[in-house]
Amino acid sequence: MSRVLIVGAGLTGSLCASLLRRELQDKVRIEVWEKSRGSGGRMSTSRPPDPSSHSADLGAQYITATSAYSKSHHRFYSELLSAGVLQPLDASRVEGLKHRDGSQDFMTPLGMGSVVKHFLSESGADVFFERHVTGLFRRGASWEVQRRGGDSEMFDAVVLTMPVPQILQLQGDLGELLPPPQLQMLSSIQFSSRFALALFFPPNASFSFSWAARYVSDSSAIVYICADAAKRNAGKQTTQPPFLGPSLVVHSSGQFGLAHLERDATDVQPILMQELHRLLPGLPQPISIKCHKWRYSQVLTAVPGSPGHMTVLQHPPLLCAGDAFTHSNFDGCVESALSTLRALRGWLTDQ
Repeated sequence: MSRVLIVGAGLTGSLCASLLRRELQDKVRIEVWEKSRGSGGRMSTSRPPDPSSHSADLGAQYITATSAYSKSHHRFYSELLSAGVLQPLDASRVEGLKHRDGSQDFMTPLGMGSVVKHFLSESGADVFFERHVTGLFRRGASWEVQRRGGDSEMFDAVVLTMPVPQILQLQGDLGELLPPPQLQMLSSIQFSSRFALALFFPPNASFSFSWAARYVSDSSAIVYICADAAKRNAGKQTTQPPFLGPSLVVHSSGQFGLAHLERDATDVQPILMQELHRLLPGLPQPISIKCHKWRYSQVLTAVPGSPGHMTVLQHPPLLCAGDAFTHSNFDGCVESALSTLRALRGWLTDQ
């Protein structure tokens, strides 16, 4: 049985694992390694230390499907809608939302992380958290994968889905295997950076505004504010999860993120809080605040031509995948996962 490692438990990684399982059933053993303590990546859903409060989406906020992707990726949207993972978003309650005609917006009642968890569950993969890959070494027809604070393990194929700058930091044979044109393409990929705040409030807290989310135009520091429970159509009258207390999500601008990129999130939090209170005076007192720095938020410069993935080596397979090879949204990750499956299909069926 071929042993395949997918590095990164974000959307691309979970989709790759799910597609491989559906294609090959029990002919392959799939492992997913994630350096964080949970799945989701930039689609993770965060909770405060106090479990009495609501959860918050610190990264991706909702999913927009263009008319073209609604057709070409219909099976994925249909699956998530049937499972209750996705529901239509009331776009009229999102101030400043602009998109092309024919597109559809979806929210996640249980948080954006539920999308990733759905595909991981469907994959039947062995998922391991807090496994930080540090090096890749070719050993004949296999890959030796080293991780921080643990023993190395052998795999027949490896798919790297973490941000490209992290891929380029890996020790081992990767640098020697990459031809100069590929290395130049990977080195030219650029990401935006931003900070995100999650404010968690007691269950009896209420907001004075009626919108669920708002794109901010009168601030150089903050570009987006979201009342997460309202976005998910939850309310204080709801007695079942996911509503356990309101939360507010704040995203900084890319310019602000770049200016403060090397600062610790705890130092940036008071700056964003001051600006938030200017924008929303009279905001209730939160019981908990979390500030997160997204060093790699969205892809600004992707690989030309959006190939979906990059094959570093065919035998044994070593592939790079993710939104850097397409574009930074749900459909970009779907395209990357489908491209990766096509690249692996021939090799895996021959095993």
